[in-house]
Amino acid sequence: MNQINYLRISLIDRCNFRCVYCMPDDTELNYILKKQLLTNDELLTLIKDVFIPVGFNRFRLTGGEPLLRPGVVDLVNKIAHFPQTQDLSMTTNGFLLAPLAQDLYNAGLTRINISLDSLNPHTFNLIIGHHSSHGWEQVWCGIQSADKVGFNPLKLNVVVIPGVNDHEILNLAALTLDKNWHVRFIEFMPIGNNTLFSDRGWVSSAQLRDQIRQRWGLTESQVCGSGPADVFQIPGAKGTLGFISQMSECFCDRCNRVRLSADGWLRPCLLNESGQIDLKTALRSSQTMEQLQQQVRELLNLKSEINFKERNPGTLGTYSRTMSQIGG
Repeated sequence: MNQINYLRISLIDRCNFRCVYCMPDDTELNYILKKQLLTNDELLTLIKDVFIPVGFNRFRLTGGEPLLRPGVVDLVNKIAHFPQTQDLSMTTNGFLLAPLAQDLYNAGLTRINISLDSLNPHTFNLIIGHHSSHGWEQVWCGIQSADKVGFNPLKLNVVVIPGVNDHEILNLAALTLDKNWHVRFIEFMPIGNNTLFSDRGWVSSAQLRDQIRQRWGLTESQVCGSGPADVFQIPGAKGTLGFISQMSECFCDRCNRVRLSADGWLRPCLLNESGQIDLKTALRSSQTMEQLQQQVRELLNLKSEINFKERNPGTLGTYSRTMSQIGG
């Protein structure tokens, strides 16, 4: 079984965007009440006394939008300085990043992923459900700030939606030509907005690679990450192109991650809602750290059976939580 050592931690389920692939536009979301969120101290206790002893050493902070979490820089600093932490990263929409990039870097954030689904401000606003005239510019400023302070690699996440931004694939791929940026194309999934998914479907990574290959050529990259992306490179480019193919391919056999929600539910598989355990309630009911460790170990032992396995078993129909509530 693949070693499970990577924990994705949702700091908050709220977001200042309402991306169409993440939140249905016709549904009112019931945000987690503050008292139901893991406190900073509870989160740090779970990492230090439960997850690290079980073998986790790689952590990613997600949301919602993680930069909305009060005290996020201090959290980064504390997690980064656990001796066992080998890698600490964050996924953000970048809107609030520019003034925080240097502080996050100084605190010990190792890597950062920023969502950039379009290079066209109008298309960008359609995707994020935000009609600010400066939305795209503010995110682009955050990307430039992250690059300037030294985040390397700097990853840009692109969810490809047919008829919305799939015509921009070559322009987005071109961002890797002159900068050591890693653009990652992600197949559209049904979790965040099943209605839009049913209407639009998804574009396979193989189709995207064919487009890029016809324009510049494409080779497999010597750079390989710890996640599910298949990494390629345009010949002569400084950066790389990653393809996350959760719809067209099955990579359950190399999945090394589980997800902790902002209210303390540990989820072993993104695409399957079964098998979750409530660590917050266990922690607040004064269970010992050894008892919590054992619960996590038992869940990890079951992960290979819980994994979605080419979408045959697992959750069918509507998911009870949107992508923003899971943390991606």
